[in-house]
Amino acid sequence: MTPEQFRAHGRKVVDWIADYLASVEEHPVRAQVSPGEVRAALPAHPPEHGEPFDAVLADLDRVVLPGITHWQHPSFFAYFPANASGPAMLGDLLSSGLGVQGMLWATSPACTELETVVVDWLAELLDLPSRFRTDERGGGVIQDSASGAAVVALLAARQRAGEGRHRVYVSSQTHSSLEKAARVTGIGAENVRVVDVDPGSLAMDPEHLDRLITEDLAWGFVPTLVCATIGTTSTTAVDPVPRIGEVCRDHGVWLHVDAAYAGVAAVCPEFRWCNDGVAEYADSYVTDPHKWLLTNFDCSVLWLGDRAPMVEALSILPEYLRNAASSSGEVIDYRDWQVPLGRRFRALKLWSVIRWYGAEGLRAHIRRCGDLADRFADLVAADPRFDLDPHHPFGLVCFRPRWPGASQAESDAATTELMERLNDSGELYLSHTRARGHVVLRFAVGSPATEARHIDAAWQRIAAEYDAVMAERKDR
Repeated sequence: MTPEQFRAHGRKVVDWIADYLASVEEHPVRAQVSPGEVRAALPAHPPEHGEPFDAVLADLDRVVLPGITHWQHPSFFAYFPANASGPAMLGDLLSSGLGVQGMLWATSPACTELETVVVDWLAELLDLPSRFRTDERGGGVIQDSASGAAVVALLAARQRAGEGRHRVYVSSQTHSSLEKAARVTGIGAENVRVVDVDPGSLAMDPEHLDRLITEDLAWGFVPTLVCATIGTTSTTAVDPVPRIGEVCRDHGVWLHVDAAYAGVAAVCPEFRWCNDGVAEYADSYVTDPHKWLLTNFDCSVLWLGDRAPMVEALSILPEYLRNAASSSGEVIDYRDWQVPLGRRFRALKLWSVIRWYGAEGLRAHIRRCGDLADRFADLVAADPRFDLDPHHPFGLVCFRPRWPGASQAESDAATTELMERLNDSGELYLSHTRARGHVVLRFAVGSPATEARHIDAAWQRIAAEYDAVMAERKDR
């Protein structure tokens, strides 16, 4: 493809994306295809001869689009958002066009240095401690996901802890990526200790954490990492980081704070309470701009208060990577800050987002989503047919329909049936979790396209479908 051919087809692609975003509301939110349907519509063998790019776009419409669940749809409420804003997409396009492999400073100095600036900017926007800056002992790095960041943090924590039988501490509400990180790093799932949670708030119990660590020390284990969560995946519960941090400091255990979803809310001063204790106690901290900060996947930022253990754990320098800049010690080589060697120029899209929206625009997005979530919560609270989880500090609302006279098993089954019928309708998309012994529904607001009318329409559809399920249950 020549530059002129690229220019011509590129314009068509940009037009296609713009038209898609303008009309996304016309599609069913969740893909309506059956398993294997997309594969069956595609040739079984690759083409022998090249095809015009127009044929690719035609099949995009004919085959691919019907199999897409539309994460940018204004009625997508199932999971934490995966925003794909215009400036982020353009930044990603620039990254693809440059084709940089940023494993070393020397392989593209701008790739590394722009990233150091952008993660420092974001740390400032979130009011994170100065020790997380890349011009101090710590620093930030863009990872593929909070799951990848968990592996890096655990490797650094294990390096600092030294040899021994390592232990990791999570709660029942901690993201499953921490258990996977224990498996990947060789610590093993059997050495992941589950800390009790408060029955009401579902937040980690620091006293039980202290007892588990003390117990493990007596048994000869090496307490290595505690994960505290700010905004759990199920219900956005917030662990008491200051009290957990005190326990970690008393026992010399690495504290990793997982704020994957909720951490970016701290761009708003009124949400900065969520990071209480981070400045004093956190050894590592992760949040995902690709969830709620208008930056398309993948873009997860991990900060460390001291990068030395991480670099010691991950640095391997074969001869073919040696160069004068790395040997000087004056540059950052991000290959030592992640598991893979190679890395994309992800900083371009986050840089584009911050420059386009500015702090003011980012705050407006977070506040608008919070207001819309409050609107939905008020609708639930006012309806006697539903129970509202009163804890909804961010953009997620959890709620549960009431099924009079039903056992808990019957109630859970009816709630699941209600969710499946709503999702099958294509009008909205919800997800579920299990909290305090019950199946509950999750309603996550985060799309920049969502407006008050979408919230109201979703509630009307939920209430109408509830009535339909209830009527059918009475007839059984």
